[in-house]
Amino acid sequence: MRNLVTYHEGDAIATITMDDGKVNALSMQMFDEVNAALDRAEAAGAAVVLAGRDGVFSAGFDLGVVRAGGAAAAALVRTGFELSARLLAFPAPVVVACTGHAVAMGVFLLLSGDLRLGAPGTYRITANEVAIALTMPRPAIEIGRQRLAPAHFNRAMILAEVYSPDEAVAAGFLDRVDPEPVPAARAAAERLAQLDRAALAATKLRIREPVADAIRQSLEDDARAFAASGR
Repeated sequence: MRNLVTYHEGDAIATITMDDGKVNALSMQMFDEVNAALDRAEAAGAAVVLAGRDGVFSAGFDLGVVRAGGAAAAALVRTGFELSARLLAFPAPVVVACTGHAVAMGVFLLLSGDLRLGAPGTYRITANEVAIALTMPRPAIEIGRQRLAPAHFNRAMILAEVYSPDEAVAAGFLDRVDPEPVPAARAAAERLAQLDRAALAATKLRIREPVADAIRQSLEDDARAFAASGR
């Protein structure tokens, strides 16, 4: 089985790159490898750059698993949002290089970074769950609520609006567009790594604790709803 994630550390920056050779579907293997890379970065005290492959950041959950339902689908969804919660509370700076399309759960990983840089081009950035007949997960709503511009929150979450990278900046999915998002993300991570680490970590927790609590509670709410559905 080929690795889906590469890890490179240098100058106190850990670059974690997702690349399954296709659309970076978020499988359990992908989540396990990203979490293992974050373990390495955390142990090293490194700032993180999370990137996708050229042309795609991530198309979201492995839909084959999600549509099949059952325990495997529930575990996959839970693991994905637990990763988002981890990124939101990560004790070092996390810069996301959105290298192309970001769809569904890919969007919520994007929204979990501290700074988000996107590639220019004809890329789609969209929380498309409703468009593909899926009810938006409660944790996704909490993540979107804390990062998206109020004027775009309902359009993005309920109406599954599709954004270009430039439009995604106004909506709050991205902080800015850069023609070379990965090098720019590394440069930003180097700058952010100079911030006082203890103050940064404590401030993240102070600001995001309500979001983290809401994500944890919504995961339990969704788990109960899923169990009651009998799927």
